[in-house]
Amino acid sequence: MRRADVLIVGGGGAGCSAALFLARRGVRVTLLERGLVGSQATGVNYGGVRQQGRDPAGIPLAIKSRALWSRLPELIGTDAEFDPCGHLKLARSEADEAELLRWNRVAAEYGLVTQMIGRNAIREAHPYFGDQVVAGSLLAEDGSANPRLLSPALARAARDAGAEILEHHAVSAAAHDGSDFVIEAAGATFAAPWLLNCAGYWGGTLSEKFGEPVPIAPLHPNMLVTEPLPYFLRHSLGVVGGGIYMRQIARGNVIFGGGRGSAVKDPSRTRPSAEAALGSMEAATALVPRLAGAMVIRSWSGTDGTFADGFPVLGPSRTTPGLIHAFGFCGEGFQLGPGVGQVLSELVMDGRTDVPLEAFDIGRFARQDTGGMASTARQEEGETA
Repeated sequence: MRRADVLIVGGGGAGCSAALFLARRGVRVTLLERGLVGSQATGVNYGGVRQQGRDPAGIPLAIKSRALWSRLPELIGTDAEFDPCGHLKLARSEADEAELLRWNRVAAEYGLVTQMIGRNAIREAHPYFGDQVVAGSLLAEDGSANPRLLSPALARAARDAGAEILEHHAVSAAAHDGSDFVIEAAGATFAAPWLLNCAGYWGGTLSEKFGEPVPIAPLHPNMLVTEPLPYFLRHSLGVVGGGIYMRQIARGNVIFGGGRGSAVKDPSRTRPSAEAALGSMEAATALVPRLAGAMVIRSWSGTDGTFADGFPVLGPSRTTPGLIHAFGFCGEGFQLGPGVGQVLSELVMDGRTDVPLEAFDIGRFARQDTGGMASTARQEEGETA
């Protein structure tokens, strides 16, 4: 049996970040990843690093994580191509514009500085927008990064700090023997007094082993990228209500997405949807007409976990002391990954964190089942960031 102080299941942004922060505090950490680090939700998403548009319950966590994105070079030796290019959320109706104004008032209460851009100003600054765009809200400190780079860099830094990162170690059994968590993976047995469940969609399977079933569903983002085009799009774009999002990288390729892919036999293998891709192309060209005729050179998908209320599960178990959950980020976990890892390390080492976690409590599902107060469903933004 191989012992550690903390076992982490899941090698996405949250799990690898937690391993790094814990190892830097002298903790013996072993992380078990079913495939390769960053091979699912953290590595296949759009790459948005945005605070804009988040539910108020998630804003403090997004702010905490955004501060870490500025420190990535000192933390992990790379910026993961993070570009604070600004996130511009677009309104396509008066109702959308009113929603942007409402959110901006909420954001101001958290110290976020947004700039509302009206019809004339947005046409002048962004002449490439189609007629459907009537206004926009810019959060200048938001941006984008390369999803392929984040988790591997976090994992390398965690190893350098002393953490054990084991890939191709899918969990086959998990239990608590009264003093330790005992996990079996890849023919080996691991034990520790703490267990961090950062397993993405598969986090629901792990939580159920400890008497906490959750109504998690797989989410497969449908992503596309064009050939290199003359550079014109400075900001990362989203729209009120979701459905389409896009950004252009320095090489000229436009990355965009919308709709959903599907699983092939099981959620660990996915493929994009031709129907969703065509819908995204139509939405993209309506938003930015100059994209008409651009060649799409690649499409892809992956797997995240999602809940009907749009919130992840983040915080201590209600059944098993020493178990902390962090999974099911509903397509919004890429930006949050570094901050979630720091929160997990604080919960283990300090017994508290400065980020409110009540909205993400796993106990909310038990309250729903017994007819108690359910979480409020919110509109899906559809922007995998």
